[in-house]
Amino acid sequence: MIELTQEFGFDAAHYLDTGAPENRRLHGHSFYVEVTLRGEPDARTGILRDLGSVKAALEEIRNDLDHCMLNEIADLGNPTLENLVRYIFQRAKSSFPELARVKIRRPSYGQSCVYEE
Repeated sequence: MIELTQEFGFDAAHYLDTGAPENRRLHGHSFYVEVTLRGEPDARTGILRDLGSVKAALEEIRNDLDHCMLNEIADLGNPTLENLVRYIFQRAKSSFPELARVKIRRPSYGQSCVYEE
């Protein structure tokens, strides 16, 4: 079994309705996302998925999130790490049936969240 991972990053603002008082104020983060596909490569080409097509599909997701107000994104819900990683997974799954995992990181806080099916 092969795992193939493509990364992308984005910066976005949000506020939360729960948690510490500083989370309730408008603030921003730099997010880093790893999208991992799992499967067997094509026997003829040796490729699991063309990385150019992976990057292009993820660029669409990135463009919808980068420099945006996460609270205004339809279908995201409360913009927690948990909901954000699930949202990215669901968006990527429509392009990649072999999607295995999405991991989102906020290195400035030393935090990450993983979503797997």
